[in-house]
Amino acid sequence: MAKADIFDHDIHTVDYRSEYEALRIDSGTLLGIEGRQVESLNGPYHFTVDPYETCLRAHWFQERTVSEDGRPLPVDFDFDAWPVVPVPSSWNTERDDLYYYEGLGLYARTFSYLPENEDERVFLHFEGSAYRTYVFLNGEHRGMHDGGSTPFSVEVTDALKRENRLIIAVDASRSPNRVPMDNTDWFNYGGIYRDVMLVRTPKNFIKSFQSQFVPGTLEKVFASLTMDAPIDGTAVYMIEELGVEQEIPIKQGKGYVTFPVDLVPWSPEKPKLYTVKVRYGEDQLIDSIGFRDIRVDGLKILLNNQEIFLKGVSVHEDHITLGKTTNEDVIRATIADLKEMHGNFLRLAHYPHTRLFARIADELGVLLWEEIPVYWAINFSNRETYADAENQLSELILRDYNRASVIIWSVGNENPDTDERLSFMTSLVQKARETDATRLVSAACMVNKTKLKLEDRLMHQLDIIGNNEYYGWYEPNFSDFLAILNNTDIMKPFIITEFGGGARAGYHGTKDTMWSEEFQEALYEKQFATLEKTPYVRGTTPWIFYDFRAVRRLNRYQEGFNRKGLIDSDRKRRKLAYYVTQRYYKNKM
Repeated sequence: MAKADIFDHDIHTVDYRSEYEALRIDSGTLLGIEGRQVESLNGPYHFTVDPYETCLRAHWFQERTVSEDGRPLPVDFDFDAWPVVPVPSSWNTERDDLYYYEGLGLYARTFSYLPENEDERVFLHFEGSAYRTYVFLNGEHRGMHDGGSTPFSVEVTDALKRENRLIIAVDASRSPNRVPMDNTDWFNYGGIYRDVMLVRTPKNFIKSFQSQFVPGTLEKVFASLTMDAPIDGTAVYMIEELGVEQEIPIKQGKGYVTFPVDLVPWSPEKPKLYTVKVRYGEDQLIDSIGFRDIRVDGLKILLNNQEIFLKGVSVHEDHITLGKTTNEDVIRATIADLKEMHGNFLRLAHYPHTRLFARIADELGVLLWEEIPVYWAINFSNRETYADAENQLSELILRDYNRASVIIWSVGNENPDTDERLSFMTSLVQKARETDATRLVSAACMVNKTKLKLEDRLMHQLDIIGNNEYYGWYEPNFSDFLAILNNTDIMKPFIITEFGGGARAGYHGTKDTMWSEEFQEALYEKQFATLEKTPYVRGTTPWIFYDFRAVRRLNRYQEGFNRKGLIDSDRKRRKLAYYVTQRYYKNKM
C-alpha cells in the first residue's frame, strides 16, 4: 500500500460521509423482538471521543496495522486500550469532561458467536443511539441510522465469525437538517443510551405483527402480519386464555384477518392484558396486548365508547443522574407520581421515549401521547429532512403499535404555519393514518398572537388539536388566553399541551414574585379556572412534570435547568403547583 493510499483519505477527502450514507438503515429492516430470545450486548465498551471523525475518514474500523508487505504501520487508534463506559448510558453523565461533548464517540468491544442452527439469521438490534449511528462489524460497514430515539435492526449473518469485533460510531452533533434540528430546549445527550442486542431468527421469520380491535368496535379483532420475505403460507394467531386459535393466510409476505372475540377491553381502570402468540413455521412472536378502541365524536374523546378527559402532564426522558438513560424503577416511580396527582395521561415529549415506558403504562393503566421530534423550525423544504422524520414516525409506530396505552401519535411541536411546513406535516399525518388506523393523530399547534386566535392550518388535518400557550408567563396578559379560546371556532377535541411557568423548588415569595413557588401556584390556579369555561378542552398536559436540563436556561434561578416542573429535578420535592393540579384532577370527571 502506497503512503498516499493510507493518508489521503484521512486528510484530503471532503465528502467522506457519503460512502456511509449510501447504506442507510430504516424502518424496512426493523425487527419485531417481542417474545424472542435475545442476547444482550450491553456492558462495558471501550470508548473515546473522535471530534475530527478520523475513524470515518481513515477507515479505522478496518484495523489496517500492517502494509501489504507485512511491515507495521503507525496508527492512531487503539481500541482495546481506551477506557470503558457502560452501555447503555449517556456519555455526558459518565465523565465530567464529556458533559457538553456533542461530536462523534467511538465504542468498541468483542463478542463470541456460535451458530445454533444451520439456516439461522442474525441481527444486531439497537433500541436507541443519539443521534446518528454507524455500525461496523469485523472491518465492514454494515449501515448507518439517523434518529436518536427509535429502534433499528441490521442483519449481520454473513459477517459473523467465532470472535467478532464490533465498532459503533455515534454522532451526537446538532444539525439544521436533522430531526430534531440544531435548536432545541432540552439537553443534547449523546451515546448508546438504550439496549443493544443480538437476535437470531429462522431463515423465514415474522418481521412484525399488529393486533387490536377493528376500529369502532369492541367485539371484533384484527391481526396483521408481515414476513421478512414475499412468501406464501399460513400463520397461526393464538390467545390461549380465550381459546382463540385463528389461521392467517400469508400471500406475498402479508397476512390480515378479522374475527369476533369476547374479551375485557383495556382501560386505565381495568388494564387487562392478554398473551398473544403468532407462529409461522419455526418462528414465533409473543406479546402482551390490551384491546381498546379510541376515537373522537365531535368535541368528545371516546375510549371504548365512554367519554374521557385526559388528566395529564408532559414529561421529558431526562434524569438527574442517568441522563437520557432510564430503567423500570424510574418509569414506575413516574407513573406513581402521576397517579398520586390523580392523572391518567402522559405526554411523552418531544421524541420517542423508551419502549419500556409504554409496556409499563399498559400494565398500570396510563394513557400516552407519543411524539416524534419535528420540533420548532425544522428544515421543512429539505427532502432528506422529511425522509428522516417519516422514518422515525414509521419506526415508532412499528415499535409501539400493540401498546394499548398509546392513544395519540403526535407529528410535531410548535412549528410556524408556512406552506412548506403544512405540506411536510400533512404528509406525516397521512403516513400515520396509513400505518395505523387505530389511533388519533395530533400536534402541538401555535396561536396567532395578533388576532388572538388559533388558526393553524394544520388543525384541519388532525383528529385532536394540541395547543401550547404560556399566558401568565411568556405572555403576561392572562386575559388574552380566554379571548383566544372564545375567538377560535373549535370543531374537534382540544388539548392544552403546554402551559405553566418557572419556579425554583424551595424559593418562596408572594404570588407576584417571579420564579417563586407561589407565583407558579397562582398561575396554575388561573389556568384551571379559565379552562373550566371551555367545554371543548378535553385534556391538559401542563409543562412539565420534572425540572430537566436545558443549557439555554442560564439565569440564577434555573442554572442550566428548565424549572417549569411540578416536581424538582431530584424527583422528590413537589412544588405548590403540583398540589393545585392534584386538586383539579381529583375533581375533574
